[in-house]
Amino acid sequence: MIIVKAQPGDTSDSVIRKFTRKVISEGILLELKKREFYQKPAEKRKEQKKEIQRRIRYRKTHARS
Repeated sequence: MIIVKAQPGDTSDSVIRKFTRKVISEGILLELKKREFYQKPAEKRKEQKKEIQRRIRYRKTHARS
């Protein structure tokens, strides 16, 4: 659970900005989007495999010589 305490002198806009930053940094929006629709276990495995391949490809192109 995310808790944002308003400091003295904070406007409501600044508190909302702090809350939004915290939500994004904790990855809650990404998790929400993932759980929006049911995904079969086979599809989850397929996406994980795809993500691993993407990381490997990125490391090969950005490897330090």
